[in-house]
This record gives sequence, C-alpha cells and structure tokens, in this order.
Amino acid sequence: MLTDQQRRRVSEAIKKAESRTDAELVTVLTGQSDSYLYISTLWAAFLALLLAPLMQFFPWWLDLREAFVLQWVLFILLAALFRWRPLTMRLVPKRVKYWRAANVARREFLQQELHSTQGRLGLLIFVSEAEHYVEILADRGLAELINDETWRDVVEHFISEVKRGRTGDAFVHCIERCGDLLAEVAPQTVVKNELPDHLIILDQ
Repeated sequence: MLTDQQRRRVSEAIKKAESRTDAELVTVLTGQSDSYLYISTLWAAFLALLLAPLMQFFPWWLDLREAFVLQWVLFILLAALFRWRPLTMRLVPKRVKYWRAANVARREFLQQELHSTQGRLGLLIFVSEAEHYVEILADRGLAELINDETWRDVVEHFISEVKRGRTGDAFVHCIERCGDLLAEVAPQTVVKNELPDHLIILDQ
C-alpha cells in the first residue's frame, strides 16, 4: 500500500508532531476492512437463481438437470469473479463499507491502548483504502479541546487525497496538520513516548 520511503516519512512526521505535544499519535492503515465474502456470495447466488425464471422463456433450450448444473457453474464463476476487489467494492453498499471500517477503527483505538494514555490525550488516524474511509478518533482529553468540525475538515482533505491514490502524501499532511492542532491545545510539558511512532499496517 505504501513504499518503504513513504512509511519512513510517516514515522518521521509522527515523531516530529509528538515532539511538540503531550498527546500520543497513532496511525493505522489497512487495505480493506472486510472481505465482504457474504455480500459477493449473495450477489452470485441471486444472479444464478435468475436463470430459473429465464428458462421459462426457453423451455426447449435445456432440460431440468442441465439447467441445475448450469446454475451451479454460473454461481461458482460469479462467486470467483466477485472476489476481485474493485468489483467487490462496487457491490457492497457504502453504508455497509463505512460501518465495517468504523468498527475496525474503534477496535484499533482500544487495541493500541489509546484510551489509556496519560491525560487521555490519545489520537488515532485510521485509513481503510478500499473503502476510501478515513477517521480521526480522539480520546476524551482531546475531544474536550478540539471540536468535531475541526477534525472533519482534516478528514475530508485526507479522503480526497486517498481517492486520487496519494495515500502516502495524505498521511504526512494529515499528521502535520494534527501536530499543529495538538501543539496548540496540548503543548509538550514532558518528554515521553508511550505508543509506537511507526505506521501500523493491518493485514486484512
């Protein structure tokens, strides 16, 4: 998803941002938040089942047994075809994609222990490329200092860059922007590093 050079740039940006604030910043990237196997399989089954009513218009074409075999072959071919990521993502409703990505983001927030930082100043930047989903999750300490509208502006810019295939540059710009905001509301008072500074990449 990102080159080694881009990952190093992200890590350096995190270190630079954290050097100016007491907040802890964690970045997580995943190529896809779910396999959506159940959705692609349902689509394949639905289209294969459509063969039965179509057979009523061509009763002389195949007998019952041949039609049954053809349905299974069609189902298997469509199920395999719909596993291709670009096609899969078109079959999945946007609401489902965002719901799944949001769940993964919240799971990572807890798994990376951002809820247990000193002063409750943890911040997660989560990106799921296939869903074009970006979310910034701030713990209670930061949520009281920075309103949701500010984070929304940062996220919207990030999403526009991800859609253009510029995920690496978008990450760096987002971290720099977050670093500026964090330095304003929670400037560094003590040197510490509670959480990892590198980009965490999930294997989904």
